[in-house]
Amino acid sequence: MSILGELLHFLRARKKYWLIPVFVVMMVFGGLLVLSQGSAVAPFIYTIF
Repeated sequence: MSILGELLHFLRARKKYWLIPVFVVMMVFGGLLVLSQGSAVAPFIYTIF
């Protein structure tokens, strides 16, 4: 969680608010990858794409 805090501090200090949607999309895709690795949710995720 400290990495997330440092990232938010960096975005606030540098006023790079436009990067927030990029990181959100990356986290969503990362979560989908984790869920699709051999779980029961995998067939439903594959139908999305």
